[in-house]
Amino acid sequence: MATKTSTPSSQSPKLSHLRPQYIPNHIPDSSYVRILDTTLRDGEQSPGATMTAKEKLDIARQLVKLGVDIIQPGFPSASNSDFMAVKMIAQEVGNAVDDDGYVPVIAGFCRCVEKDISTAWEAVKYAKRPRLCTSIATSPIHMEHKLRKSKDQVIQIARDMVKFARSLGCNDIQFGAEDATRYEPFICLTLFGSRF
Repeated sequence: MATKTSTPSSQSPKLSHLRPQYIPNHIPDSSYVRILDTTLRDGEQSPGATMTAKEKLDIARQLVKLGVDIIQPGFPSASNSDFMAVKMIAQEVGNAVDDDGYVPVIAGFCRCVEKDISTAWEAVKYAKRPRLCTSIATSPIHMEHKLRKSKDQVIQIARDMVKFARSLGCNDIQFGAEDATRYEPFICLTLFGSRF
């Protein structure tokens, strides 16, 4: 008969000891999965779920307690209040380094538009680990009706906007292909056809 042994909480490994060193665009431990939480941006899009800046800050603090690696607190170009909330979270939560050196990445969402990227950078650049999450529509229906752009134009815009984000001083850029599941070959070309 097997017996269960319990490990006292003082002896259990701390989360930070399991977390590899943070290097933008690289995870040194192939078995580690980084958690990106979009509750403060996507979650707010649900009817009746609008949050104040203080509510977003309170939730961001809780996400840190959970050990979330990357917090995407909002879309700074959407409104002045969203800009201020993201900036406040970047300044406070994005600089609160714990005893083990853990501090989350604070990621600002932005479309592949220079104004959006500049605004998002202004909000997140105060964090110890700022990130920009750029996005552009990539399905045929969105390229044709939403953007009124060809596939080649969209690829060039995506590349140019990642370069623009880098030119602002951001070294941690995430590219998102909006509505990507409708057109998988395009995603492969955009992401892997050539380096940005």
